[in-house]
Formats: sequence, C-alpha cells, structure tokens
Amino acid sequence: MNQLESLKQTTTVVADTGDFMQLAQFQPQDATTNPSLILKAVQKPDYAPLLKTTLGRHPGAPIDETMDRLLVRFGAEILRIIPGRVSTEVDARLSFDTEATMGRALRIIELYRAEGIDPARVLIKIAATWEGIQAARQLEARGIHTNLTLLFSFCQAVACGEAKVRLISPFVGRIYDWYKKAAGPAWDEAGNAGANDPGVKSVRQIYGYYKHFGIATEVMGASFRNTGQILALAGCDLLTISPELLAQLAAAEGSVPRALDPQQARALDLKPVQYDEAGFRYALNEDAMATEKLAEGIRTFAADAVKLEQLMKAA
Repeated sequence: MNQLESLKQTTTVVADTGDFMQLAQFQPQDATTNPSLILKAVQKPDYAPLLKTTLGRHPGAPIDETMDRLLVRFGAEILRIIPGRVSTEVDARLSFDTEATMGRALRIIELYRAEGIDPARVLIKIAATWEGIQAARQLEARGIHTNLTLLFSFCQAVACGEAKVRLISPFVGRIYDWYKKAAGPAWDEAGNAGANDPGVKSVRQIYGYYKHFGIATEVMGASFRNTGQILALAGCDLLTISPELLAQLAAAEGSVPRALDPQQARALDLKPVQYDEAGFRYALNEDAMATEKLAEGIRTFAADAVKLEQLMKAA
C-alpha cells in the first residue's frame, strides 16, 4: 500500500487544482479550485477550447458574469470525474461585502443548476472575513453549503462553527511560511516539522475543539508545502492536496498512522468560546500572522481575478 491509499482510510482526500485532466489518476473524492488555480489552468493549451466556448456562448455578457460562467464550466468538468463535491470561489474583491457575496454565491448555484448539477455537489468558497462568515451563515440557512477559505486563526474557526458553515479550509502551508519568514536564520526546520509545524498545530487545535464540542463543520487542511504536513494531519476530516504532492504520496510506500482522532478530542479539557463581531475583530487583530496572511490572500486572489478578466477580454 502506498501512502496515498493509506491516508484515504482515515481522511477524505481532495484534489486542489483547476487542471482537471490530472484528477482521474489520483481518484480523489472532492476537488477545490480558486481564481489562482483557474488562471493557471486557462493559460495551458489543453484548456483554451473551454475558455473559447464559454466566451462564445454569451457574447456581450458582463465580465463578472462571464467569470462565474467560466468557474462553473471548470467545476462542471471536474464533477464529471470525481464522485463528490467541487468548491467554487466567490470573487475575493467582495470579501468585505456580505450582500454582494451572497448575490454572487446564488448566481453560481443557479449556473450549476443550469448545467444540470445538483447544488448539493457544490461548496461556495468564501474568504473567512466577518462579512464572509455572515454571508455563509445566511447561505447555509438556505441550504447552500459553503467552504470558508483563507482561514488562519482559531477565532475564524470558532465563528465559522457558530455560523454552521459546512466546511473550513485552514491554510497549513501559509501559516508555516509566515512563522518561517518571521524567524529568519533562527528557524529550525527539523524542530518545526511534523506535529510541531505551526500550521499543523493550528489545524489540530481547531479539529480538537470542533470534535470536543460536537461542532458539525468539517475541517479540511489546505495549502501544503510538503508531505510531512499532510501525514501529520492524517485523520483530519478532509485534506485538499495539490497534484504534485498527491503524486509524491502515491509514489511512497508504507502505511500512514492516524494522527487526529475524534475520541481523543472528546477527552480534551476545553472551554467553549464565543465571538460577537467586536470580539472577533479584536481576536483577529491580536493574531499578527492571521491578520497579515488573510489580507495577503485576499489581495492575491483579487489580483488573479483581475488577470483572469484581462485574459477573457483579450480572448
């Protein structure tokens, strides 16, 4: 048995890519996309026809609508390959606008319906800002399921659990990146690996809290830099993994021991936490890493959305 097969025994494996032609070989249950991954994919010759077809079907449509149609086309193709769900992201430029986020989410769902796809197979990805979490709360109340992304802090996870979102995506690799950069030459790579990796520790804290208090929100570790981070989170509800790291796991022989266990989490000595808007904003502000990485992530996704729009206009 290889490590990928072994990991699948305790964790739902999700592919993190817009390049759906790579998916079948790894047989993931779900898949996630984001503007950066779609931008990367559409610049490959294999996907040029898909872009051209999407643009040709709706000439003169507003650019934001055309972008959503393109994202849904990728999602629809992915859903032909995988048995589970695909995550499709709302424009990051709406991260601080609850109503606009809801509007785009509802349009994306309608576009999937027009493709004949059950909305139950779609997760709407939204940045885990206060406004994004409130949009997700309202969408979940309507039966539209969400994936709260760009999640770096415990307070974001607590607020998402309170909002009853379906799934959260803590960004393991980007947390690791921040602490490594902050430490500079003093960084001890071996000492901060595995269970001691700061990104891994963040996910373990969230997982333990959710399972201890019976919070139904699924935890999906994301943004991995190496397979060591993935193996240290074996047993997490889901892990979304790039094709490159999926290939490394598939090439490595051996079993993967479970690292996260719900029964152990239920035995932890924890106190419940709640955040209103002011408390959430203050807690996030107190976490320099989370504040910086959330802002940086929104800027990056927004910039790639602009690049994607420019590609579509030039096509």
